[in-house]
Amino acid sequence: MEILEDNRDFQEVLQKQDRFFLLKHSLTCPISAEAKQQFEAFSETTELPLYILHVQEARPLSNEIADTYGIKHESPQALYFNQNQVVWDASHWDVTREALTEAETKYANKKEPNS
Repeated sequence: MEILEDNRDFQEVLQKQDRFFLLKHSLTCPISAEAKQQFEAFSETTELPLYILHVQEARPLSNEIADTYGIKHESPQALYFNQNQVVWDASHWDVTREALTEAETKYANKKEPNS
């Protein structure tokens, strides 16, 4: 898992990855700590690239992603990107290994977002 710190990092990911998960993670929230554990458990079962954004350290990027993709910022929040579109998101206690696995399975063979 790679940590994204700014828009340059995020743009590089968008250019090289068709599909990936991003976790918006708060360094001070116990709910976010649990979501990060679930994200890490999921990392052991997937081949998809996984990225983390620490909201306290990358607030401008977090806000830009929310604005660009029209998804209200929450923390913790997991986002599944497919072809530069967010096709799935979950926040707080809904960020589980099972939910991430289901999202990956649902969109694994889809070439177009939301198809």
